[in-house]
Amino acid sequence: MTQSANTQIGIGICGGGYMGKAHSVAMAAVGAVFNTRLRPRLEMICASSPESAARYRDAFGFNRATEDWRVLVADPAVEAVVIATPQAHHRAIAEAAIALGKPVFCEKPLGASLEDSASMVAAAEAAGVVNMVGFNYIRTPASQYARQLLAEGAIGEVTWFRGEHTEDFLADPDTPATWRTSGAANGTLGDLAPHMINAALALMGPIAEVMGMAETVHRDRPGGVVDNDDHAQVMCRFENGVMGQMYFSRVATGRKMGYAYEITGTKGAIRFDQEDQNALWLYLREGPEATQGFRKILTGPAHPDYEPFCQGPGHGTGYQDQILIEAKDFLTAIDRGASIWPSFRDGHEVNRVVAAIRASDAARTWVPLAAL
Repeated sequence: MTQSANTQIGIGICGGGYMGKAHSVAMAAVGAVFNTRLRPRLEMICASSPESAARYRDAFGFNRATEDWRVLVADPAVEAVVIATPQAHHRAIAEAAIALGKPVFCEKPLGASLEDSASMVAAAEAAGVVNMVGFNYIRTPASQYARQLLAEGAIGEVTWFRGEHTEDFLADPDTPATWRTSGAANGTLGDLAPHMINAALALMGPIAEVMGMAETVHRDRPGGVVDNDDHAQVMCRFENGVMGQMYFSRVATGRKMGYAYEITGTKGAIRFDQEDQNALWLYLREGPEATQGFRKILTGPAHPDYEPFCQGPGHGTGYQDQILIEAKDFLTAIDRGASIWPSFRDGHEVNRVVAAIRASDAARTWVPLAAL
């Protein structure tokens, strides 16, 4: 249903940590930045204890707080739910909200397993409830522009894709074991890989088959044994016939936000690195050979979703701005009464690729996505 201008909508956020704070800040600012017709009211936040919930309430400006997500979901003043909890809680929270007809935004990955995401997709689509999954990096103005260039055929027929998501927060073998080093859902394939897989799907289209490998580099850490993967690599074939490869790592020494891709075409190429997120590198095979080369395009008002933040080219956007763009998209979907990309189904497709990589690693063979 269509809302009138400046209609308030009560937002409930489950989780107040890293992503809970990011979504809280985004919901507080999105109306002013994008002039959205729906204006979020920070109604309730949920955290793991009454003390932390109250602390987040006061810090982020919510009206109320609770330590029980069921209370948040059921509250009539909470009209839309944002899930920023660990993956193990995604399914229960989402399905409870969907049963009440409330729009749901869920952080990636969608649930802790392929079974979780399949159930969440089925519930959302059966109920006709607006749903969205949080893949924020692909929303930078630069990556949105890369998608536009590819759609326009700017680099000709695409022949190859390479992507990585590499960080080094566990590169030091003396870093103690934490919750991140236990459970498949918290390993690199569950944590970092979904972002780049989502990028590959967004830029290149569906994946037909994969050949993957994963391993634990530092098995023993102070305080415990690591039982999930530190890094993984995959060769893939897209449904359009293009070859690709991806690498994911949390032990890539020196890399802080190595969300990067390179796309080669018959008439040019595109490069991007999130560590320099306000630039896109474009090569076009035209003009004299002596002047051909990659050129650095600084993002500005001419690129998607940039101008609401700043009217100056090259001034740049940051990480929090990506979450603001997500909030704008979510509110737009609610206002229109229909989900927009990336929906739960898109999140489930990412999980299917992860499951295929795991199956390939176990069997040491190519695995078609159609087998899942």
